Amino acid sequence: MTSDVLTSSTDSSSAPFDTDVLVVGAGPIGLITAAALRHHGVACRLIEQRADTKAYSRANNLWARVQELLTGVGLRDALAEQAYVVTEARTVLNGRPVDPVALDDVESPFPNALYSGQDVMETTLSDLVADRGAPVERSRRLVGLEQDAEGVTVTVADAGDHDGDSDAAAGTERIRCRYVVGADGSSGQVRELLGLPLETESFPGRINRQVDAKLSWRRSTEPDHLTFFYYQPNGFTGVLPIWGGYHRLYFVQDDTGVPDRDPTLEEMQALAREVTQDETLTLTDPIWFSRNRFSHGVTSHYAVDRVLLAGDAGHLTMPIGGQGMNAGIHDAVAVAWRLAMVLAGHADPVVLDSYDQERRGEHARLDHQQARGFKTTVERGKVTDLGLDAASRFVPGIGSLIQGTDDLQQLSVHYPDSALNEDHLGGRLLHHKAPKAGERAPDARVVDQHGATTHLFAHTQNPDGWTWGWSLLAFDGGVEDPQGHRAAAVDAVSPWAWVRPRLVTGASTTPPAGGGVVELDDLDHVAHAAYGLKERPALVLVRPDGHIAYRGSADDPGRLVDYCTRVFGPAGGTPA
Repeated sequence: MTSDVLTSSTDSSSAPFDTDVLVVGAGPIGLITAAALRHHGVACRLIEQRADTKAYSRANNLWARVQELLTGVGLRDALAEQAYVVTEARTVLNGRPVDPVALDDVESPFPNALYSGQDVMETTLSDLVADRGAPVERSRRLVGLEQDAEGVTVTVADAGDHDGDSDAAAGTERIRCRYVVGADGSSGQVRELLGLPLETESFPGRINRQVDAKLSWRRSTEPDHLTFFYYQPNGFTGVLPIWGGYHRLYFVQDDTGVPDRDPTLEEMQALAREVTQDETLTLTDPIWFSRNRFSHGVTSHYAVDRVLLAGDAGHLTMPIGGQGMNAGIHDAVAVAWRLAMVLAGHADPVVLDSYDQERRGEHARLDHQQARGFKTTVERGKVTDLGLDAASRFVPGIGSLIQGTDDLQQLSVHYPDSALNEDHLGGRLLHHKAPKAGERAPDARVVDQHGATTHLFAHTQNPDGWTWGWSLLAFDGGVEDPQGHRAAAVDAVSPWAWVRPRLVTGASTTPPAGGGVVELDDLDHVAHAAYGLKERPALVLVRPDGHIAYRGSADDPGRLVDYCTRVFGPAGGTPA
């Protein structure tokens, strides 16, 4: 974490702690952060300025990678109970339907997207965090924040009290905690009190107008698909399902002649009929209208000493592609397991420092990708319009080329420059592409010790009950291991109890290891192929969030010991 920006010091360093972590903001990201912290056994409090959950939905989708992350902290299934399963994205180019995109054409246990509503998700998550012991403290706002070497002292006031400078003010409270997570949105107080800028860029002349309403038209209203319309000149429309039988229709267009106010139902229906070329299209029972410009940007830091940012508190994402909330969920999960390890005394500073490096870097990458995509598909101009029109006639799979499901589903999120990465294997092994350190660890079918088919994810998420445990996948490469290299690796990491070994065995002649170590048979080499490790015994260390941290040869466990010492601290010692 950076020390370039410092908050004011305080003389409260010797005061007892009221809680370990204070989470500011109870939107989806703050709620998931608090729920994940409680999942890891971390004491936390959660404050929110609003008196209730939002009555409408801004974000409403959960992509495949985020469902994996939510599963790891025990939240995915509850959210899925009130969500539509979306399997397909349909594209219409200048009135001509093109090949639909199968969203489930990705390698994940949760290939289908889930579409719900932010209001629905917030209600579900509020109940979950309360059940886990961190109920939302509503109508409470942050008015002061001071850091020292040991913790943070924050001042909280009633949301209706705008004179929070004095302890005598009604409802004012000082909270002493070890860390603060700011999840209070792009206009929140945490980033402002830290003095961190959020410089944004915009696309002048463009506006997005949307409505959530009941939809009737000549196309299917089943909530199992998305429909996108690209039309001349430079227009773009999306039709998405919202929980409760509603649909969201949004229209990205030139702002010439567009009134500077929220649209009306009549205006949106007329525009929808024009775009879809369906005069029967009818919108009823609207629950939300909005309009917005396309501002986007990322703050300079995601952490300052003991205060960390998550979600929109650190970035402003364009409202297209359903990426913003999902990116924030990555933040929530990433900050929770790191804080849990640090508070347990089992992580060197590099673990928490890497949060700023990884997540700010990923938000910057996403910001650049979205801006580039907006320019090429929405601000596309006459030449691109003509090109898309020709492509819709002659290019098979043009819909997949436009949508890009791997990026859309966030399975390609990776941290190539993370300080937690260490890679001692080549990027390609025997002509098989191998996921490198910093990339997502792939899932694969394996067979457990009882002969039952299972998946690697079942053995890398919360391994052996360690909610922030790391998993050591020891592959034999499909060759016999007469020297016992994998057994030596298991012994080598034993001083770090949260590193849980899994022996992935591809050679039928390899005898069982015994000793209570989890063994997973991979005689068909499915898992070995997924990791690019055929005929190459190797050690792969997987982080609590499912990213690869370390790769090395199985015959050199000393390098793995050096890595664990660097990241966790010396064996038998306490990290600095």
